[in-house]
Amino acid sequence: MNNIVKYLLVALLFWSCNNTISKPEAETPKTFEPNWESLAEHTAAPEWFQDSKFGIYFHWGLYSVPAYGTEWYPYFLYRNEKPDFAKYHEENYGPLEEFGYHDFIPLFKAEKFDAEDWAELFKTAGAKFAGPVAQHHDGFAMWDSDINPWNAAAMGPKKDITGDILKAIEKRGLKTMTSFHHARLRQRHEGDSTKWDTYNSHFAYNPKYPTSSEDPDLKKFYGNLPQAEFDQYWLDQVNEVVDKYSPDMLWYDVWLNHVAEDKIQEMAAHYFNHALKTNQETVLVAKHDDLPKSMSVLDIEQGGKKDVSETVWMTDITVSDKGSWCYTKGQVYKTPQILLRNMIDVWSKNGVVLLNISPMADGTINQEQRDLLTQVGGWLDVYGESVYGTRPFHIYGFGHAKAADGAHGGQSAKVEYTAEDVRYTTSKDKKALYVFLLGKPEPGTEVSLGKLNNIGYGPASPVKRIVELKSGQEVKWEKTERTYKFIVPNVELNDLANVFKMELE
Repeated sequence: MNNIVKYLLVALLFWSCNNTISKPEAETPKTFEPNWESLAEHTAAPEWFQDSKFGIYFHWGLYSVPAYGTEWYPYFLYRNEKPDFAKYHEENYGPLEEFGYHDFIPLFKAEKFDAEDWAELFKTAGAKFAGPVAQHHDGFAMWDSDINPWNAAAMGPKKDITGDILKAIEKRGLKTMTSFHHARLRQRHEGDSTKWDTYNSHFAYNPKYPTSSEDPDLKKFYGNLPQAEFDQYWLDQVNEVVDKYSPDMLWYDVWLNHVAEDKIQEMAAHYFNHALKTNQETVLVAKHDDLPKSMSVLDIEQGGKKDVSETVWMTDITVSDKGSWCYTKGQVYKTPQILLRNMIDVWSKNGVVLLNISPMADGTINQEQRDLLTQVGGWLDVYGESVYGTRPFHIYGFGHAKAADGAHGGQSAKVEYTAEDVRYTTSKDKKALYVFLLGKPEPGTEVSLGKLNNIGYGPASPVKRIVELKSGQEVKWEKTERTYKFIVPNVELNDLANVFKMELE
């Protein structure tokens, strides 16, 4: 018996030691390599992004000082393609040879900039993420940079605009973003003043102007750099923003195809690996085919998809009705009806809206833009259940509105919708189908939901009841052989858009 006990004790000790030795170590976090195969393992659209539906950013920089024409002010100025730009500049600032674009820096003071006020406005508007244009095409960085000597902390405002606004945004529970447009900065005519076909570079090379300067700092500002040097400069600035501010989203304007592929891959790997350290689910957004869709989200400028998309996408639109993305004198804005109804169309097609606003050079967001944001936020405050966290129905809706083609793909962002145009979203649990009327119907109007009861069109579960979302009042409805119909109740309706909830079993 004693021998048996001894044998069992020895066996137990051996098993215990062996088990300890063979116990696997805790899994180390995955790291991304700078190649497309590895980067494709990144989740392009995390759930928070799918749920968010709405973000705000802003074009604000040196171009806000002249506030003339467009944020492409220096592009037209140095080419003299549009004489009115040269005339305006000379009348207000003097000859271009004496007052160049970089001379606007001391005039860009941002003395009324209030990050807390701006962030609170974004939250009131209903945005779930927000952030600045960190750098436009023009070489001026809106953050405290050790890489770019031309930055808002060192000169001009002498404030870390990006750091201040992202901190205020994050404090309010919103996700953060930064956008980069500086891939377009490099002069791609290689120092040849006879090559004026310079659409792919923001500044035109001209021996008369600082755009041709050999000064090391001015070369950086005006993009007068060799390709390899510029590509590294492009990358270093993005990585600096990632390391300093950890934005949840990086959004890119076009021209990434003009940056070396290995630098794009290095950028993405650095961003994704940084997010592993900070425990963030990050998003890369780009236009056209600038980034593989396996690891990024497609953006369509000033437009939208024409049908429901299987993958989440985004559109960047602006509050201005036409013309500039930055503030310009006499700027005209969209009506709240045009703005919100087109946003609803995007949401019905599995899209996310990034709305641009245009602050003035001194840091003022004017009352017209504030009113627009407040109206959108007020609507979302009431009807947000039908937007945030929802998913697209298998059909986006129907109606009579005619959608023109968008300038950058898809359809226009300024379609004239009415209450006869219907859009849908669904709750994640498929227990509700939301019906948007893109206008204000008359009480007593019978609404027929198209082919909604046809095979393959209708909700997966039977309808229990239909309520007007704001009041919660149940409405009269019926299911016919081909559709569902309901009567608009005599309740206070919204001038912008109205929502009815079909509760499903």
